[in-house]
Amino acid sequence: MWRLIEPVHAVTYFAEESAEEYRTAGLKGFWMGYFAGRSAAMGAVGPAVVTATFYNFAPKMAARALPDAWGFASPARVLEARLSGVDRLLDRILGAERASPEVVRAAELARRAAEGATVVGRPLAAAHAALAWPEEPALVLWQAATVLREHRGDGHVAALVDAGLDGCEAHISMVATGEVPRSVLQPARGWTDEEWDGAERSLAERGWVDAADPATFTPAGAAVRNRIEESTDRMAVQPWERIGEVATEELRGLLRPVARRIAQVGLIPMPNPIGLGGEARASGGSGGSGRAG
Repeated sequence: MWRLIEPVHAVTYFAEESAEEYRTAGLKGFWMGYFAGRSAAMGAVGPAVVTATFYNFAPKMAARALPDAWGFASPARVLEARLSGVDRLLDRILGAERASPEVVRAAELARRAAEGATVVGRPLAAAHAALAWPEEPALVLWQAATVLREHRGDGHVAALVDAGLDGCEAHISMVATGEVPRSVLQPARGWTDEEWDGAERSLAERGWVDAADPATFTPAGAAVRNRIEESTDRMAVQPWERIGEVATEELRGLLRPVARRIAQVGLIPMPNPIGLGGEARASGGSGGSGRAG
């Protein structure tokens, strides 16, 4: 379900419509829009909170955007801009189909799943789940996708913390899966060569990656990564259990054409730092766990 939910949410990070709305709101530059837009549901939080909850960014990334963003636009104004950008974008992606019976039904099922998610201990999911729901079905679908992806992402962070990986080390483990190269992850998350190389040495010393080729897991490292993925899946299954297997399968079928349309529009680059795999170009197919490697 992540492979189909994530593209629906993630269009906000790659669309010019979203960037334009943030600029209109007064924000300066892509990363200020990203950090303010994604964190605004928590209020006017500072860089320490955002670094902790987003988890995988070098601390200086959030510090460049926050708290300055809140001097240009309040969290409420930023949320308004975020939704306006998505609204315009959905016109481009779906056109008249955004009001189709299939989208209306997908929005209904996704909202049920999102409202059934337990968000205690999941700060980003809790913040987005507390927002008022839009009225228009396509926007409901996007907001539900947002809650569900942050719910999974909060659990993924917990699994990474439990495994003893910090934000940069999490990326090293992602690279070692072969899903996303260092050339994509490192610049997108702000880690210097020194920080990245230090994280590689740390994992090599633990015996998790090959010291001569840190982009390759040892058997022990592969086992740790598998446990992280299994734990993430286990913690993410609860919303789908709440709506049941039949409704989940129905939603999966309804989301495939939407994910396919997003891929056809070409909004999400491949490869990308989110971990959406190449198969998602055509079918909303395979990918990784998401936001923190």
